[in-house]
Formats: sequence, C-alpha cells, structure tokens
Amino acid sequence: MSTEELQIAKRARKFKGEALTNLHQFVTLPMLGGCLQSLNKNSSVGTDGKDWYAYMLDSIGRLPELLKEFKEGSYVAPHIRRVYIPKGKTGKRPLGIPTIEDKVLQEAVRRVLTPIYEADFKDFSYGFRQGRSCHQAIEHMFREVSFKGQHYIIDADIKNYFGSIDHGILRSFLDRRVKDGVIRKMVDKWLKAGILEDKQLFYPQEGTPQGGLVSPLLSNIYLHYVLDEWFADVIQPLLRGNSFMVRYADDFVMGFENGEDARRVMAVLAKRFKKFGLELHPEKTKIIKLGVKRGEGGRSFDFLGFTHYLSPSLKGKPILRRKTSSVKFRLAMAKMEDWIKRHRHEKLKRLICQLNVKLKGHYNYYGITFNHRGIVRFHWQVTGVLFKWLNRRGGKRYWKWERFLQLVHVWFPLVEPKVKSYLQANPV
Repeated sequence: MSTEELQIAKRARKFKGEALTNLHQFVTLPMLGGCLQSLNKNSSVGTDGKDWYAYMLDSIGRLPELLKEFKEGSYVAPHIRRVYIPKGKTGKRPLGIPTIEDKVLQEAVRRVLTPIYEADFKDFSYGFRQGRSCHQAIEHMFREVSFKGQHYIIDADIKNYFGSIDHGILRSFLDRRVKDGVIRKMVDKWLKAGILEDKQLFYPQEGTPQGGLVSPLLSNIYLHYVLDEWFADVIQPLLRGNSFMVRYADDFVMGFENGEDARRVMAVLAKRFKKFGLELHPEKTKIIKLGVKRGEGGRSFDFLGFTHYLSPSLKGKPILRRKTSSVKFRLAMAKMEDWIKRHRHEKLKRLICQLNVKLKGHYNYYGITFNHRGIVRFHWQVTGVLFKWLNRRGGKRYWKWERFLQLVHVWFPLVEPKVKSYLQANPV
C-alpha cells in the first residue's frame, strides 16, 4: 500500500463506524501518474477512441488538468462503451469500457475508498479484494464443512446482480463511511454516466457497469451491508448450531450444522434481498444436504468453477472434495477446440507454444487438491482435439497416432497436468 493508503487505513480504524471527510486531498498528481502506469496497456479503447499509448503521449499536460477538474467538480464522466462477452455456452455478459482517462480517475478513487472498507469487510468476503483469491475462499469453505460438520448448504444465485443495484440505496450505504463531497460527487457521475451500445445512448437508473475499475468495490460495498453484516451480526447469533458463509463477489454459499437453522435462514433470505431491490433465482437457490445417499436429493453444489461433494478421506472421515464443474469443463473444452480449429494453420512450434500457455492457465486454476483427475482428463481431451484438427489441415490425413504422440511428448511437448496450487487442507 502507498503512504496515502496507509494514512487512510489508519484513519478508518481510528474512526470505525463513522463517516470520513476530506478524502479527496489524497488524490494527487503522483497518484494519478501511478494509476496510469498500473492500467493494462493493451486494454480496449473507450468512446474517445484513445488507447493507453495515445493517452500516455498527452499525459504530461493532461493529468494536471484532470486533477484540477476532479477537485473543482467540473470533470464530466464520459459515456461508457458497452460490448458483450460470452457467458456459458450461448449467453452473453455486458461489459462496460470506460475511456483511459476515466479509468485513471476511477483507479485513484478506488485507492482512496478501498482502505476504508477493508477495515469493515468481513473475513469471509473474498471477491475483488487484494491478497484474497478464489482458492482461499474454497479453502475456507473446506475447513468449515470438513472439520465442523456443517453439511447443510444454501446454494444461492442472485439474478442480474450488477444490473440491479439500487443507486439510492447504494448512496445511503456510502453515507455511513464516506461524506467527502468531491469523492461522492464523482461516484454519482459514474453511476449516471451514459452507456453507448450500437450507436444508441441511454442512461441506466440502476446497476453498476461491469468493466469500470470502481464498480467491483461499489458492488462489494452493497452486498457487505445487504448480506454480510446481516448474516454475521443479526442471523448467526440466533442460530442453534455452527454456521458459516463464504462470498466471492456476487457468488455465495451458506453452511449450517443444524438443518432447521438452514430452513429458517432460507425462509427469510429472499425477503432480505427483495428489501434492497435484489432477487434470488427461485430455481437455482436451494438447500443441499451433503452426504445423502444417491437418489435422496442433491448431494453436491457448484461454486467458483468446482463441484463440491462430501466423500470419505483415507482415514474414513467425511471431507469436502472438489472436481471441475461439468459446465465449466464443457465450456473450457469448447473454447479450446474453437481456438485450435482457428489456429491449426500456424507452424507447429508456435501453435503448441501458444497452446501450452492456455493449458498452464487452466492447470493454475483447476489444478488444486482433489482435482488431479479433472486436469488429466482435460489434458487428454485437448490432445485428442489437437490430433483431430492437425489432420484437417492441408486437405489430407497426415498424422498417425504413434507419430502424433512423438510430436506432443518428444518434439514439441504439451505441458503435463500437475497439481500446483495445493490448498493447506490435509486431505487425510
């Protein structure tokens, strides 16, 4: 953390529960320069058509003006360019792309606000927080289920969370900790910024555009008050047995030792979300009893790309194991086959070198304890797809299976699957 961020964090701890003022003083010219350097240099251009390199050429003269406009309140948030990225097999997710200059200012405001809320966020919240990862969230859940016997799981799904955040309620939540007029005015401008899609401009009345650098923090703040504080401070003291919650962004699961506790929370959960303009998906939100016999109901649940289920350890104790979710596996294979099909014409050395980068990315996420079989299966299916499409270039079948194995094992080896990210949990 920078010196400014450390100072803000110290103030947030000292005045815990109080609204802080005069925060805009921490946004300085050196901070804006650091924010510009931290941006992805290959990120897409916004509505002004400028990429990172073009803006960098103008930054010496432009950043002081940007700082002045921000502190005087004259800065106008530019429109956001909306595109759609694939979600699942056929769905699409909207993604907002701000201008490079707007990203610089958003990153600066994010750096000011983050230390304040890091002092408030619960330990079971992992999404969009520095030093916290999906693997840590999975580890947390593993320990709660395996070592504390919390086998009743509420697997919840929020419908269109990022597009449903109520601006008025969000402002009331921000009032609790931030009352700096310059910062709050800037946040309001981003919430009201127009969205440009297919040359049509419209102004959203709710939601935070995915893609903005400040949006993940705002969405985290919203669920912190709607869900995290409510569960930890109001619900848990009323329960009979042990309970836990793990949240990563808008994905969360709750676990209970007592089945009646799970049913009581399930009965009020939808009402709690409705109070704040959110809705749970009725078909995807359910109670699961881990460890039941086959045919007696749901025995597993999906969370963060893995299917989690109860299974005995080597010592015979029931523990929470995991494997790659079938949905994520099929999606990953579909993307890999499409990529190999489109790049099969490239030279073999370059093709396999690029393919290895993709394989390593898959192993780095899915190659964790209990999931060795999942990444081995992925490796072999990718190998088969590569064999298939190499025999479809040039108009003739060229590769025999034995010669192909020499290619991927000796000449230009495909990276082998290996569990690299071992969780701290003891599997036995």
